[in-house]
Amino acid sequence: MTAHLPEPATAAHPPEHLMTSPPPKRVTTSVLTAPGAVPAAAGSRTGGDVLVRALAAHGVTHAFGIPGTHNLEIYRHLAAHGIAHLGPRHEQGAGYAADAYARVSGKPGVALTTTGPALLNIAAAIGQAYSDSVPLLVVSPGMPLRHPRQSTGLLHEMRSQTEALRGVAAFSHRVSSLEEIGAAVARAFTLFRTRRPRPAHIEVPLDLLTAAGEAIPDRAAPAAGPAPADADALAAAAGALRSAARPALVLGGGARRAAAELLRLAEELSAPVVTTVNGKGIVGETHPLSLGVSLHTRAVRHWLGERDVVLAVGTELAESDLWDAPLTLGGTLIRADLDPAQMYTGLPADIPLVGDARATVRALLAHGLTAAGPGARPAGPDPGAVHRSVAALRAERDAETHERDAHLRPYMAAIRSVLPADAVLTSDSAQCCYYGALPHLPVGPRGRYLHPTGFGTLGYALPAALGAKTADPGRPVVALSGDGGLQFSVQELATAVQLALPLPVVVFDNGGYGEIRDEMLDRGDRPTAVDLPPVDLPALARAYGGHGVRATSPDALATALHRALTTPGPTLITVPEEPSR
Repeated sequence: MTAHLPEPATAAHPPEHLMTSPPPKRVTTSVLTAPGAVPAAAGSRTGGDVLVRALAAHGVTHAFGIPGTHNLEIYRHLAAHGIAHLGPRHEQGAGYAADAYARVSGKPGVALTTTGPALLNIAAAIGQAYSDSVPLLVVSPGMPLRHPRQSTGLLHEMRSQTEALRGVAAFSHRVSSLEEIGAAVARAFTLFRTRRPRPAHIEVPLDLLTAAGEAIPDRAAPAAGPAPADADALAAAAGALRSAARPALVLGGGARRAAAELLRLAEELSAPVVTTVNGKGIVGETHPLSLGVSLHTRAVRHWLGERDVVLAVGTELAESDLWDAPLTLGGTLIRADLDPAQMYTGLPADIPLVGDARATVRALLAHGLTAAGPGARPAGPDPGAVHRSVAALRAERDAETHERDAHLRPYMAAIRSVLPADAVLTSDSAQCCYYGALPHLPVGPRGRYLHPTGFGTLGYALPAALGAKTADPGRPVVALSGDGGLQFSVQELATAVQLALPLPVVVFDNGGYGEIRDEMLDRGDRPTAVDLPPVDLPALARAYGGHGVRATSPDALATALHRALTTPGPTLITVPEEPSR
């Protein structure tokens, strides 16, 4: 995946520097930091230089993080190797920003932390990236090579950073020599290129960061081209699709790079398309074959059960996709995924296609699914009839949740009316997102909708918007959140002010944790700790140096959003809501 990326620093957005007092703890930094490099002795390179050089060799142009006492040798070399730096106000925000940067740019996101608490702060973001298959590399210092296992009280000391991170990352690698630093970076990028992309952590002992060595060899991840699935399995899948009378496609986040090929496949087969949350918009949600994000609805689940062939691409078909019990399918299930484990996890595949999504779908199309000849597909249903049946199914789907979603739908229409087709929306675990935007704010292949699926973290939307803006500053980005989730990362408004780029932040304020309040009431419990004292969020945005307004109607939201898209800095737009119960 490729995307246009900004230069590390431009005249329009020069680096800014903030003065802070010396540590004992972490040191905050500006949004874009370009510290002067101080080279080691002639002919030698420090561990920090080796590390940053290895990142740059793998195409890294941006990093997110907060400098601290133990990682200054990394920061020293960023500018010399052309790596720009964005400094959020919390390491969790750095992780979410790097996550969104990866999703929008198509390049791995890189986050830098210092030791101990900083690394633990980013752990939630690592868990979210693991859940959503995002290539995120977190780099941190560690205790010195010969640091005793018995605690000595060294600053930020903890029992084992690598053991802590192995619980949430694909791997956590502590290097033991200068030569191993480049190999560890290459290992991470090999994972990102050849396997299901998931987060990795590299720990460099702090004494290695400042140690110098000569003739340290550069290491590079091997070039790896995308491979399709096994030829025999492809032939079997093509045969099943060719003979299908009632085919359907289920698309997840792993199918995104194959968007054009999958649209062609759907149209050739007259196969309706339903997506997971991470697959939202792979096939435009206004297309007459699209059922959008609706795997969780009874109508669509029942309809899928009646299909004779279902092709699921790049999806786990997990509880986080279905919001309910596993699907029950009556026909043949073809699963295409880079991860072999998906062939027998959840719903086992009748025909497994293990390989890159784009290469696999291209290979399927090459089989001539609509060609004449022996074994050719019989005359399929009239496309017009299929389109009418999809429209009827959409209406049945929406009727299930009409009462629950009715107040949100006009606001989603207002947002859609203002945003261009290529806009990026970042989302939070909020009712306005999963009951509003996911089903009722259509997105097409030119746009993106970034949501914290699976792990379901709170506070993702605002820092993710910063990462998306860093990946493509000229592209419209809107953060969508609730008042509860926003306050997990509201301090990143300060970072958005420093970026000085237009960034609307739309917050639906229902006075607390609305979803948990509803769950308590459904259980017959008295709501506890879910009603939050009111906060004047627009005033808070202004206190940070941004802008803040209230929108009490869909028309007011559209007006405020239109203005915010051309106003430098963040504009927080509060939409007051009554509690859902």
